[in-house]
Amino acid sequence: MSLHSAAAQLVTLAAEGGEHGGNHESLNPAVTGGSALVILLLLLWITTRFNRDR
Repeated sequence: MSLHSAAAQLVTLAAEGGEHGGNHESLNPAVTGGSALVILLLLLWITTRFNRDR
């Protein structure tokens, strides 16, 4: 596969994605962002519990 044909395929894929908007109907951005925040805060809390020597 040459660079030109790979670029042409990526352009075609990007053009098809513009029609659909890229979002699934069941994905709520507030729930997704909120759950990501909770997971990251939980990981931060776990990390600070194991790093008590400072």
